[in-house]
Amino acid sequence: MSFDISKIRIGVIGLGYVGLPLAVEFGRKYPTLGFDVKEARIAELRNGKDSTLEVSSEELASLGQLSFTSNADDLKSCNFYIVTVPTPVSNDNRPLLLPLRLASETLGKVLSPNDIVVYESTVFPGATEEFCVPILERDSGLTLNKDFFAGYSPERINPGDKQHRLPSILKVTSGSTPAAADYIDSVYASIITAGTHKTSSIRVAEAAKVIENTQRDVNIALVNELAMIFERMGIDTEEVLLAAGTKWNFLPFRPGLVGGHCIGVDPYYLTYKAQQLGYHPQMILAGRRINDNMALYVSSRIIKNMIAKGIQPLDSKILVLGLAFKENCPDVRNTKAIDIVRELASYGAAVDVHDPWIDSGEAHAEYGVQMTEQPEFGTYDVVVVAVAHNQFKEMGAAGVRAFGKETSVIYDVKYLLSATESDDRL
Repeated sequence: MSFDISKIRIGVIGLGYVGLPLAVEFGRKYPTLGFDVKEARIAELRNGKDSTLEVSSEELASLGQLSFTSNADDLKSCNFYIVTVPTPVSNDNRPLLLPLRLASETLGKVLSPNDIVVYESTVFPGATEEFCVPILERDSGLTLNKDFFAGYSPERINPGDKQHRLPSILKVTSGSTPAAADYIDSVYASIITAGTHKTSSIRVAEAAKVIENTQRDVNIALVNELAMIFERMGIDTEEVLLAAGTKWNFLPFRPGLVGGHCIGVDPYYLTYKAQQLGYHPQMILAGRRINDNMALYVSSRIIKNMIAKGIQPLDSKILVLGLAFKENCPDVRNTKAIDIVRELASYGAAVDVHDPWIDSGEAHAEYGVQMTEQPEFGTYDVVVVAVAHNQFKEMGAAGVRAFGKETSVIYDVKYLLSATESDDRL
């Protein structure tokens, strides 16, 4: 089976943080159709607005060969499909494959002979061939590697990062046959200036993606545990890490809250598959337990600091600066800042949340939080710096402390302030 890139027509399924930048980049070079089931998302993109802030209005104003649709039938005009839907976990941390299933069912209805389907969503090794492909075959009546082909190319988008953009991040690729793998690699190589890395199989590419974030998760868990140990020793964690960092091969990880849709989720896909195969992961799950409980540890430190200053938690006023899962990003999915909010509120405190990056309607719909647009100065018993947004950096220590009463606690989760500028920090 031969492939002709000059006749390629790309369809991107899912236009979120991953799919939209990909569709925009491909649209500069090839006929590209961006598909999303949310009609409101399609409407905003057609109006030149991206609520994820990953693509500028200027880029959306000059779309090249890119168009948008929420009509699945329009996808029939494409022959190279890329799936970029979310892969979350349930409340008990089991993979939720519904978005993948729905996307595969949608494509199964529009697939034609010689088409290619590439998945970018983070999954456990084997998911593409064991879960997605059977759906494609069932709904299309076609057979993999005879009538159509599949591939996997893990996404590496870093939301809010304006330096590491899609073209400048090396892309891992794979395909269901050697010829398909070569073609898929050449398609990505045509837009990725950093180059590509073609793996021998889809399963290798899937595994490579899931361990990228698992490795980060385990390393952050280590420094989180170190922070808890050093706190009991009366040693400043940041000073220890800076000293250790003078050695050339010391990895520069910092303690913190691990949320979001990648690092806080992806390890569970790997451990789920491992447990299916009869192996119970120990280090990975231990790291997950540490990181999932850091918000409780932070909250307990805040309460201890309050009591030390004679501030009673009941009926106190607390300001949490930041709700997004990371700095300079409007994404609240799986944010651990909400765990701090809820834990402090459970002590009877009135907790206000201020985040200039977050849409108040989304925060209320997702977490029931009523955002505070402009906190009042001098009114809070506690101010918690939970996210290192640029706006909070620009405030400086004086600006952050100005929200507090004369006697108040300033707790810094993100090392935005120096050790002497806050009462305590992670």
